[in-house]
Amino acid sequence: MLPVKATALRLALGLLVGGALGYGWHRLVGCSTGACPLTATPLRGISYGAVLGLIWALAK
Repeated sequence: MLPVKATALRLALGLLVGGALGYGWHRLVGCSTGACPLTATPLRGISYGAVLGLIWALAK
């Protein structure tokens, strides 16, 4: 089992990297009409990316 500090760092990095990738996805692939549910707004893209980054960070 990882120490608490290493686990917290891993989770924080997962959230940050996932959020950055979600924002990048919004900027590069985003929907111009607003009809795409995932990339319609930057906040939604960042949120989905952060959640996926968190899931990735929690996977062992």
